[in-house]
Amino acid sequence: MREPEQVIFTNMCMVYDDQGNALVQERVKSWPGITFPGGHVEPGETFTQAVIREVWEETGLTIRHPRLCGIKHWHKQGVRNVVLLYKTNEYEGELIASDEGRVWWMPLADMPQAKLANTMDAMLQVFLNDDLSEHSFQLVDGEWHNLLE
Repeated sequence: MREPEQVIFTNMCMVYDDQGNALVQERVKSWPGITFPGGHVEPGETFTQAVIREVWEETGLTIRHPRLCGIKHWHKQGVRNVVLLYKTNEYEGELIASDEGRVWWMPLADMPQAKLANTMDAMLQVFLNDDLSEHSFQLVDGEWHNLLE
């Protein structure tokens, strides 16, 4: 019988408005660069509860009805890391930064030219393209390969 693999679940959410803007964060801790808010799923939380909490902690906004739109995953040191990708245009509250980094609204059309966090360009494709649902990394001959499916 196969042993179950260890998994770390995290999330990320593209909060967007009707004018073509998305809420972005310039991360200053690990994984620096421009990205969407998100973080770890805590023990006992549902995935939806976790993404709502993370967006609120990092931006001050309360989101509603986040919709799962894809995943990102990779293996590192025997652990599968899974990022659940959500998006929503339902939010309320006052935008505030956290110690994760400053936050602001950016036109989605400007994001590809921005200083994005590593691999955020591939994740952005999953967020925006309904024909894609998965972004993964595979280590082949000591080199990481970026896959979109």
